[in-house]
Amino acid sequence: MRPTKLTEMVGQQSLLSPHSFLFRLIQNDQFGSLIFYGPPGCGKTTLAEVIAAETQSTVVRVNAVLSGTPELREILAEARRHPEAKTLLIVDEIHRFNKAQQDLLLPDVEAGVIRLIGCTTHNPGLYVIPALLSRSHLLRLEPLQVSEIAQFLRRALEDESRGLGSLRIKVSDSILTQIAEMSSGDCRRALNCL
Repeated sequence: MRPTKLTEMVGQQSLLSPHSFLFRLIQNDQFGSLIFYGPPGCGKTTLAEVIAAETQSTVVRVNAVLSGTPELREILAEARRHPEAKTLLIVDEIHRFNKAQQDLLLPDVEAGVIRLIGCTTHNPGLYVIPALLSRSHLLRLEPLQVSEIAQFLRRALEDESRGLGSLRIKVSDSILTQIAEMSSGDCRRALNCL
């Protein structure tokens, strides 16, 4: 049920309305490195994936929990060998990279060899090195509102190709609202409950 376009994103209207600065930068493929932070289920990784789908870059995805320095060195070397690819590196759980791994990204972020999108549930000021923060746009994603989650759940129930629409499940708006309220702003939790 993940959105594939910016216009399908639920919530985060201050960042993603069609008239916002970030929306226009993404549409024109002119954004720099970005670090998204916020609570679980608010759309950080989804937004990174939507941006990846809308860009003309070669996209490389890593999870900092699973990736080590050798893999990172290989990704950066490949990006340097093919600068025309405009490599976009998405790092989920970027707070899990140690200082040396984050330092490894610096020269290529600064030179524009890669554009970085880092996602974290932690305060980047405490977990991301200052030099990397200063070379990135830091954007906080807020917990989703009850109405936004209920809207997403309704879409999941109706979407036949990516959601539950083919099952023809009927759920009242009041039940969707209750599920949304219990999810505490976490869209993933609400979808699992559905």
